[in-house]
Amino acid sequence: MTDTSPAGTSAAKAAGFQFYATTEADPWFTPETPVTIEPMQTFPGAFLRLDAPAQEIDGFGVCFNELGWVALSRLSEAERTEVLRQIFAPGVGTNLSTCRMPVGANDFATDWYSYDEVDGDFALEHFSVEHDDATLVPYIQAAKAQRPDLTLWASPWGPPSWFKRNHHYACAAPNPMSEQTNFDNGLSPDNQIEEGTDGLILSEEVLDAYARYFGKFIDAYAERGIDISMVMPQNEFNSAQIYPACTWTPEGLIAFLKHLIPQMERRGVKVFFGTMERPDDTMVEKVLADPEVGPHIAGVGFQWDGKRAVPFVHHNHPELKIYQSEQECGDGKNDWRYARYAWTMMRHYFNNGASVYDYWNLALDEGGVSRWGWSQNSLVTVDPETGRSRFTYEYYVLRHLSGFVQPGARFVPALSYTGYENLLAFHNPDGSVVVAAQNDMTTPQEFVVGVGSKNVSFTAPADSLVTVVVPAEHVEVAPKPLA
Repeated sequence: MTDTSPAGTSAAKAAGFQFYATTEADPWFTPETPVTIEPMQTFPGAFLRLDAPAQEIDGFGVCFNELGWVALSRLSEAERTEVLRQIFAPGVGTNLSTCRMPVGANDFATDWYSYDEVDGDFALEHFSVEHDDATLVPYIQAAKAQRPDLTLWASPWGPPSWFKRNHHYACAAPNPMSEQTNFDNGLSPDNQIEEGTDGLILSEEVLDAYARYFGKFIDAYAERGIDISMVMPQNEFNSAQIYPACTWTPEGLIAFLKHLIPQMERRGVKVFFGTMERPDDTMVEKVLADPEVGPHIAGVGFQWDGKRAVPFVHHNHPELKIYQSEQECGDGKNDWRYARYAWTMMRHYFNNGASVYDYWNLALDEGGVSRWGWSQNSLVTVDPETGRSRFTYEYYVLRHLSGFVQPGARFVPALSYTGYENLLAFHNPDGSVVVAAQNDMTTPQEFVVGVGSKNVSFTAPADSLVTVVVPAEHVEVAPKPLA
């Protein structure tokens, strides 16, 4: 970079700083205008509260879905390895470390399955995860080859069908009036299960068998060299879907968690509540208030409209981990419009206590159509005809944070004096500070950020995301912000 600071000022080119930008026309480049640093002699646009750090960051991740491995399997071995290196290898690309996987089929499986579809097999004698040996197991193992310390958590989209009241993997019948939900899943309208009811048969026999089903899943993956450190009892427990799903009430989940928690604790696996996709925090409060279940819940996972409940749960239970468990998935276009929206989701979650931010689909064929007909976005798309891949805008948006924020970093709140609130900051364990910001205007914007006793200045190109990494030697923790 060229030092373009005016002659005679105290600003100096910031040696050792990293500075990256992404625009619609040019993802991932170093702007020509330099980062500068000088003593804080004037008010900055935003002051980082290094003296009052917030939650610790466990990491960023993605969900391992079967159709992702189908897409990646179209690539040559060399290209697939490089894609996964860019996603998982420390210090290379997005640096993902805390990932999600399904328990059985989800909506991006190749088709419906569970690990035991033998009706009445409460002893689970026919339980098997062999189906996953063709997709999920090699997928996760390939990721672990790039990042051996990869952390995994899991949740089901639905139980074995014979555990449910309608004996079907779905809860909703096709809707001929909707392009998104008109897939013919074979469920008749009079056999649907409605939101706000318990789709699982809540007998002690079923609850006990389903908890042991989770346990056998943990054990089977451990035998394959894949450790799962945490589970959530159900994906989107309020949503009756045409794909694998199971609705629950908070009371039904409490009944199940009384069986699930002992099974997980004897295996050293944590239990979170979630995933929450509704803005009603009272659903979480009901579970946490149960004297037998609440003390054993280590965190809560939120996604979709559950984001509106996050501020309340974090305020009332600051000791609980908050996971953003699934970034909203887009429409398969992977365009700049949605990438800009993804930034707003990250801002919301980290400002409200999130320790983990998990993207959804790592890779999909171009168009991103699920088995049940819903087009969604992904970090990587694969052209089925050419067998070539490309990174999408959302890969770069995620990389602006995940590529630099280290596990164990602390989120740093920012005081905005002049409207520069559109940024996020983190203090890494190595002492460096990561500042990411969005310029949503059509002209370049200068940011002046107070870091300790110094002002760090940089210019974000028009309509861009930028990241600046301030080396540890330039970071001094001031006792309090300027009055």
